[in-house]
Amino acid sequence: MKKIVLPNHPVTRSTVFYIFLILIFSGCGNNATESNTPAADTTTQNKEMTVDFLPSWNDGDAKQAILKFVHATTDSTDSAYVKPGERIATFDQDGTLWVEYPVYTQLMYCLDRVPELVKAKPALKNAEPFKTVLSGNWEAIGKLKLPDLEKIAVATLTGMTESQFKTDVKDWVSKAKDHRWNKLYIDLTYQPMLELMHYLRNNGYKTYIVTGGGQDFVRAYADQVYGIPAEQVVGTAASTTYKYDTATGKSSLLKNPKLVLNDNGPGKAQGIQLIIGHRPNAAFGNSTGDQQMLEYTKGGSGTRLAMLVLHDDSTREYAYGPAQGLPAAKVGIFTQDLYDQAKKSGWIVISMKNDWKTIFK
Repeated sequence: MKKIVLPNHPVTRSTVFYIFLILIFSGCGNNATESNTPAADTTTQNKEMTVDFLPSWNDGDAKQAILKFVHATTDSTDSAYVKPGERIATFDQDGTLWVEYPVYTQLMYCLDRVPELVKAKPALKNAEPFKTVLSGNWEAIGKLKLPDLEKIAVATLTGMTESQFKTDVKDWVSKAKDHRWNKLYIDLTYQPMLELMHYLRNNGYKTYIVTGGGQDFVRAYADQVYGIPAEQVVGTAASTTYKYDTATGKSSLLKNPKLVLNDNGPGKAQGIQLIIGHRPNAAFGNSTGDQQMLEYTKGGSGTRLAMLVLHDDSTREYAYGPAQGLPAAKVGIFTQDLYDQAKKSGWIVISMKNDWKTIFK
């Protein structure tokens, strides 16, 4: 198969959008080595005057909001104090923790898996839509119909055991690179957000990923990339079928193309309740898909923090919105209505251009 390179082609971007919908409804770096176990109630408050725990952040409203929030919720003498076992922070992944534009990483995984799929099932080589994907011709890929795209997603995300899927994903992320930077996708995490997660964990917060992407997909690398264990990843999930081999005494779970949780939009609040069981104290996102998670977080009592990353740096990363007159996009949509709601509701909008000294490590 030819190396897939994504041109700035409008048909291609539409294709990306539709394939992502299929990923959702079919069920679907930097090493972070510190423990995600909440620390004892010994905070870094006394050091904040001399140590910068968020060195990749410019000293603006966003950084100050984080510092004030952590100080207030970890100071036992403050009325906003939160007990260590109750400190929870949730993070969207795509566009919040790593690059999502112009193509979701999980989409690239699906397309890259087609050659391996064809090796296992040679009859697919001359069958559509797999033949088109193997050609690497994006003009042709862009003309595939939704039933074709569904076949690709179902064939590459289901039908295998969850353990085999995890192995496949881990192998892929260890090799797959983004074409613009020629770096591994897992190396295109945002350094300011890695620092933020580290800072929260050092102050007794338990950090979770709450993503619209595939739960099993993200769980495969979350600990390696973010220091977040698999059980602290909430995502779009498919059903599984339990299998037991009486001859070997081994059991497995087979992934099915049936949706269990659509962890996007309102589904994020539902997923948080289902998996975590507690309303977050802080939530971080970047698009309309994160709106309800932030609303749910801010709807709780006490001091809460809600933040949205605005991609407004076309030089160091990308610029898209369409909030604030930025170009519209098919992924990570940040509307003007969402921007206005953030301002009205006291959510903090993080300007990638103005609030981050550096983007990647």
